[in-house]
Amino acid sequence: MRVPFVDLAQQYRNLRTEIDAAIAAVIADTAFIGGRENRHVRRFEEAFAEFVGARHCVGCANGTDAIEMLLQASGVGDGDEVIVPAHSWISTSEAVSTLGAKPVFVDSTPGRFLMNPDLIEARITPRTKAIIPVHLYGQPADMDPIRAIADRHRLAVIEDCAQAHGAKYKGRYVGTLGNAAAFSFYPGKNLGAYGDAGAMVTNDDALAEAVRRIANHGQLQKHDHRIEGRNSRLDGVQAAVLSVKLRYLAHGNALRAEHAAAYATALAACNVVTPNAYPDAAHVYHLYVIKTRRRDELQPALNQSGVATGIHYPQLLPLLSCYSRYGYTPDQFPVAARDVAQILSLPMFPELTAQQISYVAQQTAISLGG
Repeated sequence: MRVPFVDLAQQYRNLRTEIDAAIAAVIADTAFIGGRENRHVRRFEEAFAEFVGARHCVGCANGTDAIEMLLQASGVGDGDEVIVPAHSWISTSEAVSTLGAKPVFVDSTPGRFLMNPDLIEARITPRTKAIIPVHLYGQPADMDPIRAIADRHRLAVIEDCAQAHGAKYKGRYVGTLGNAAAFSFYPGKNLGAYGDAGAMVTNDDALAEAVRRIANHGQLQKHDHRIEGRNSRLDGVQAAVLSVKLRYLAHGNALRAEHAAAYATALAACNVVTPNAYPDAAHVYHLYVIKTRRRDELQPALNQSGVATGIHYPQLLPLLSCYSRYGYTPDQFPVAARDVAQILSLPMFPELTAQQISYVAQQTAISLGG
């Protein structure tokens, strides 16, 4: 049996009629370029804002741009500092350093893969302007203590929701727990486009207007360039595809939760650590990440048996060569360093079958002797 890591082809087959009609409508309208005047983009922005529970959604070219533009609109620039987790995808820190600011890395909470709120305050300096909690793998960060710290120090909180579409923290959707939030719609995400796409959401009118201006060459009205911006518009085709897929997001997340429960049961005897979300958080399992000290044996064995796997992520952000100028060492991030040596992502997508889950567990048991 072969088990893909994700199955976007099957997802398309399930939604083909609606997807094809949505794309055809964009072509018929010749509504290819994004912006508020594009009805397909406007429809998605309004629907996604309503889904999250935010007043504004501004679509853009990708999730990295969404973070960077939010930081820029929040006044982050050269010489400033932004608190970020040591364990994440590089977009989180890259958006900071691209603006000339310094990413300041924080170790993970044991057993969570998320930034440890207890370690944040010691990393704050007079240059600190913002905190970026990442809802990694689909599990919400512990937002209450993060917000309390930010409020004490008057810092902006920009949620990185790139992997957590539809996740909840204490009954509220992520994206509404800070000053603003960034989403990625990379094709493999719980809500994925057919190319790069992203968005920001916020309840702050001025912040939304500033990001919308930055994303469209510094203009809100054609040729009225109040600032220098960039070209980071969500295009009509991606917006139309996302509008279709948004209708199925909640159902897809429910299936992911069912698959996660099935995995946990099937892997119980395999001597691996399965995901463990906060009791008051709703995990949406963008990735299903296990831990085992025998990861480097297990991964090639699973791949050989037809099970696609991944490592998210094999190296801590502060230890990447692009950040060597800061001189970080693994012992400064002991929890996250231990995690990245043991983590393995198993196949996870709504279309996953019970037979596929059983096969993955069987092959894991064979490899580990469970």
